Amino acid sequence: QIGRTAAYALGRGLKVNAYLEDWSNGVHDSFSYVELMTESLAKAGIEHIYLADTLGVLAPGNVTRYVGLMTSTWPKLSFDFHGHNDYGLATANALAAIEAGAGGIHVSVNGLGERAGNTSLAEIVAVISDHTDYTTAVDESRLAAISTLVETFSGKNVAANAPILGSDVFTQTAGIHADGDAKGGLYVTRLAPQRFGRERRYALGKLSGKASLDHNLDRLGISLSPTNRQKVLERIIELGDKKHTVVPEDLLMIIADVLKRPAEQTVHIDSYEIHVVSDGPPTAEVAVSFKGKVAKASGSGDGGYDAFMNALKQAVSQHDIAVPRLADYRVRIPPGGRTEALVETLILWEPADSRTGEFTTLGVDSDQTAAAVIATEKMLNIVAHEDAREASGTTATTSPG
Repeated sequence: QIGRTAAYALGRGLKVNAYLEDWSNGVHDSFSYVELMTESLAKAGIEHIYLADTLGVLAPGNVTRYVGLMTSTWPKLSFDFHGHNDYGLATANALAAIEAGAGGIHVSVNGLGERAGNTSLAEIVAVISDHTDYTTAVDESRLAAISTLVETFSGKNVAANAPILGSDVFTQTAGIHADGDAKGGLYVTRLAPQRFGRERRYALGKLSGKASLDHNLDRLGISLSPTNRQKVLERIIELGDKKHTVVPEDLLMIIADVLKRPAEQTVHIDSYEIHVVSDGPPTAEVAVSFKGKVAKASGSGDGGYDAFMNALKQAVSQHDIAVPRLADYRVRIPPGGRTEALVETLILWEPADSRTGEFTTLGVDSDQTAAAVIATEKMLNIVAHEDAREASGTTATTSPG
């Protein structure tokens, strides 16, 4: 059957590839059988064969030995390696296959695949570039964008600590690392965030130091006196010790709270009402104040928060505030299933211009919608702050503390 099918396709000018399902167990248990099958495929005119570690059972040493056996026995054939990540070794196995003579590697965006997934496109592209003499035609600067696209349509979120693509990967958490970056790039590697269409971030929390705070203040264009900077840092560490998540964009509110002064150019969502009914679209009314003026608007949408956002956009347009695109929306609820538990909503925003790049805001409340509104109000303040900063062309400063 295989021979007749191959002959039919080859006779019509098609290229034929053969896929050896569960090759890894086959070559381990009976190389003579794999040899018989491969010889038969070669005689049938098939020159391209896929070596599948279908169950993800191999380790790099096995891959080197088995792929090397195939490439040395049939040097005129082309072999691809198809790996799975059941032991967390998909990328390491792919590198071993390349070094053993494999001509191709099967990959997927975000490592998406059966069980623990397949070899990650982003990981192996970086490995090939940095640890072999080969190159690829992949545009590394677009890896983050395609990852987000697949994440959206697959419904499978990339782990925060996933190499290259995870949200935490290019975030320095320890203050000592931020300090090292400031002192001549002591912690810089070839895995630079800009290479992959990402940017370096500096987390704020109980491990933060002055360097972490300074990086974030510079990003917002804010200058603090040494005394006030220390007060803000102590407040950040205090919040981190209480297990509060602190995102850099919370800095404006933290500074205002610590210095006991209102945040400059503050936008307030004075009131909002969201109506959700079973037989019609959700609707919302909102009132927003800015610089002493109140703007009101209403809107409808596909859900309660969507209706709120549609109303909000109309309201803030009266204040000449542009709402950035909502790029990601995540809700975190503590384990235990208590209905009164606090909900943490993190929203990723993507401005139309490139002044700030994408940024995250966070809201916490026992009501999920209220948490989202809090995060949204923080977004408006960041946008207003950037607008004011651009209009003045100066860096915001505070008086000596």
